[in-house]
Amino acid sequence: MIPQAAIPLPENFDESGFADLKAEIAAYVANEGEEWTRRIEAERAVPPELRVELKERGYLSLAGPKEYGGAGIPFSRYLELLELFAMSHASLRMIVHVANGVWRSVDQFATEEQRRDYVMPAVTGDLTVAFTLTEPTAGTGADLRCEVEREGDTFYLSGEKHLITFGVSCDRWLLFARLAGTSGADGTIALLVDRDTPNVQVEDMGESLGVRGTDHAHLVFDRAPVPVSDTLGEEGKGLQVAFGGFLTPSRIAVAMTCVGLAQRAQDLAAEHAARRVTFGKPLSQRQAISFALAENAADIEASRQLTLHAARRWEAGAPDAAVLSSMAKLTAVDMLGRVTDKALQAHGGIGFWSSSPIERVYRDARAQRFEEGTNEIQKTIIAREVFAPVHASIAEREVG
Repeated sequence: MIPQAAIPLPENFDESGFADLKAEIAAYVANEGEEWTRRIEAERAVPPELRVELKERGYLSLAGPKEYGGAGIPFSRYLELLELFAMSHASLRMIVHVANGVWRSVDQFATEEQRRDYVMPAVTGDLTVAFTLTEPTAGTGADLRCEVEREGDTFYLSGEKHLITFGVSCDRWLLFARLAGTSGADGTIALLVDRDTPNVQVEDMGESLGVRGTDHAHLVFDRAPVPVSDTLGEEGKGLQVAFGGFLTPSRIAVAMTCVGLAQRAQDLAAEHAARRVTFGKPLSQRQAISFALAENAADIEASRQLTLHAARRWEAGAPDAAVLSSMAKLTAVDMLGRVTDKALQAHGGIGFWSSSPIERVYRDARAQRFEEGTNEIQKTIIAREVFAPVHASIAEREVG
């Protein structure tokens, strides 16, 4: 893959103002963000006023187009800000990440009416949309079992979804199902389902190991009525909405959240190592610790640059953007595991207690392996790309 420069920034992009915004967000994460972290961990829930505060500060609209009410920050530059948010509590960065990304999936296939009613309010933070793909009895893809039957101008939706981030507290579910009687990707459909739709059972899945406070829903639909007008894109093309509009940039964004959280772990470990004295010397002067954190620094920077490269390729509409997004996410997730493990080790036993910030960071890091596809899914995508030209070459030689 040939490296490519970033697409030119908009002529009116304000570098000075962007630098000020980065400084503002860094200060917010270090101060208010830490207060929210303590409150979320203590209450085991995200207070509704956190989302309100993030909206009022404009943090939910950073990546949205200006014509939709957003700040219009280019994707690769927005990632610089997302890295900072990822250094805060995982539930705080999750709110920012989803709000600044899920609108793309809707916008790419929306009618003008849907753009007005759903995309623009999602960009401004007035509407919360939950990406609703994963099912308890199927893989995340063409084997979806949730299905709809059409009667006149209404679809009747039946089936189950689970692990749906913000599925309890959202306004709409961006839900993927299949047309009754179909199989495979060509039978899939995307729907914008109202949260108050009847015949839907919504259950909060309870507390998780990390990302505490963010609600995740288990949903059961029993012939829930959905207007046909709430279809997004063409019938039979649902997975194009899911993958083409959302997953590629979202995987890149998740990779950058891994970078941010790893940097937070590294900063905590470096500060502890500089302060902690054993046998008359700070840990930072112990080669075992200093070398481990040196490895961390290189690991973090390598993932950061691969992620930014993938982002620039996506911005440029490059055909390799999708596989690069999987590479970035796979690499960053593995990096995050190594970095947080070494950072916790640098703290010694005290890092294992909840009184130490590294304990929460360590727990939150494990969740990243599941977001936007497991490592195994990313490897499958990458391997397909690795072998595609080889298989094509073999087939060409055999035909010749």
